[in-house]
Amino acid sequence: MSDFFKIFTVFISCVFFFGKLGMPSAILLFKFNFLKVFLVTTISGCFSNVIFTYFSSALLKWWDAYKQRKNLFAKKKIFTKGNRRIIKVKNRFGLKGLAFITPIFPGIPIGAFIAERFYKDKFKVIMYLNVSVVFWSLTLYFLFYFLGHSII
Repeated sequence: MSDFFKIFTVFISCVFFFGKLGMPSAILLFKFNFLKVFLVTTISGCFSNVIFTYFSSALLKWWDAYKQRKNLFAKKKIFTKGNRRIIKVKNRFGLKGLAFITPIFPGIPIGAFIAERFYKDKFKVIMYLNVSVVFWSLTLYFLFYFLGHSII
């Protein structure tokens, strides 16, 4: 039963903090073997991609309906320096670049929200994010396995 709680802990931590908490705890703390690390982290990352993509879509629809009801739409779009940076990054790197960094830097929930905000094709968003999770699961396993003692 102890093994179930370890797997559940890694699963939940990978759902929210894939690269920051989930992978290190699976490899360094619980010392799972390769197959267990790969399966648990990949399944939890793909699960969170699907859940947070659909949740973000529902949240964005609700927010648009709320703004419509309260008549909060601005008459003219205001482009600030921050908005221009976001658009510049979006145009330069696209969905592939966002999916590549999502499991590591902003985290899956925030990355799925940003991807859903700019790219409405849910199948494409989920596929790119899932491929990125598989890539980072393999990469981080081998980094922690070979360099884990020097990282700590």
